[in-house]
Order: sequence, then C-alpha cells, then structure tokens
Amino acid sequence: MDARVFVLPVLAMALLTFVVWLRLYQTRIGEMKRERIHPQSVALSAQMAARLTDTRAADNFRNLFELPVLFYVALMAAALLQVQSMAFLVLAWLFVSARVAHSWIHCTYNKVMHRFKIYFLGGAVLWAMWAMLAWQVLGV
Repeated sequence: MDARVFVLPVLAMALLTFVVWLRLYQTRIGEMKRERIHPQSVALSAQMAARLTDTRAADNFRNLFELPVLFYVALMAAALLQVQSMAFLVLAWLFVSARVAHSWIHCTYNKVMHRFKIYFLGGAVLWAMWAMLAWQVLGV
C-alpha cells in the first residue's frame, strides 16, 4: 500500500476545518452586523463571550484542534513507519466521518447528547488507531 493514501484522510480533515472556519466567519460577521457590534468591543475572548450569542461554529473550530491533533500525528507516524494496514486506513476514515458528523451537529442543531455520542465514537476510533501504531512499533 502506498504511504500517500494516508494523506487523503488528513486532507479531508483539513477541508473540514476550512469549511468550519468559513462557517465561523459567516455566522460571526452576520451576528455582528445584525446586532451592530463594533469589532473592537469584542477584541478579547471575555468580551466576545459576553456579546455574541451564536458561538457554535467558533466552539467547533476550537474542537478541531483538540483530538484531531493526535489524529494528524498518528497519520504522519503511520506514513513514516510505512504501516501497510487497510484496517488502520479504515479507522482513519471512520474518524474523519465522525468528526464531520460532530461538526455538522455542533454547527447546526447542537443537541449535546447526539454530539457527545459521535465525539465518543471518534475518540474510541482514535485510541484504536494509536493502539495499532503501538502494536506496530513494539512488534507485539
């Protein structure tokens, strides 16, 4: 298996992050225009929290720099170690799918328990990926 196939899920996650970033600015600028909020009045995160009411996309954007960081490292390690596992690649795509679902829920209707279940699934998949990497490195 060509190590470059492990770049595709990384590109998909980068695309998801870009889409959420666009959504963040769409909602933030829209709310600031509607509510006539001057940009300087929300210069600090505390001011922003007090003035802006729709923070779903901003919250999700921050989430995309939490667990996904470990995902990116796992994929780079897999490529460097020349992991030849279709199961690992399937897990990578499952993680991406879970993050897409999580972002969609978070940025739209934001039902916490729906979001949590998808988040938990993605986390479990990520830990399974790391277990597979450890297995590969330790030769267990």
